[in-house]
Amino acid sequence: MAYNRDKRQEQEDTLDEHTVFVNRCAKTVKGGRRMSFSAVIVVGDKEGQVGVGFGKANEVADAIRKGGEAARKSMHKIVMKDTTIPHEVEGVCDGGRIILKPAPAGTGLIVGGGMRPVLEAAGIRDAVGKSLGSKNRLNVVKATLNALAKLRSAEELAAIRA
Repeated sequence: MAYNRDKRQEQEDTLDEHTVFVNRCAKTVKGGRRMSFSAVIVVGDKEGQVGVGFGKANEVADAIRKGGEAARKSMHKIVMKDTTIPHEVEGVCDGGRIILKPAPAGTGLIVGGGMRPVLEAAGIRDAVGKSLGSKNRLNVVKATLNALAKLRSAEELAAIRA
């Protein structure tokens, strides 16, 4: 039991956590405005695993903590080719649409908005991306995850075609 707990703690220490954005919401009540916060957090190990979490609370720190916990629970393995992605891919979530293209080594991440933290946390260092449609950062982050989930290695594609 203790061994598993130590191993899990060690894995969480190596994870890279990015706060994409924190949103403040106000609810008008009899006594005035009541503030609450929501946060979108991206967690990754920079080796092909990435997860996104959405946390809500009355305090910013609690919202970030909840988002981080949700992101750790929703981590997915993605396919990479060295420091880039294997092929061009498109991702969609509600109104957010993105296109990701592979880039030669040394190019860096030429992406904007909510795409950059997701790709950095996943360990992708060279890619070109464009956000089309909505600029809502939550939808752009989800569209980026959708695109990364569609990636296939050359071996997988060959097996499908055969």
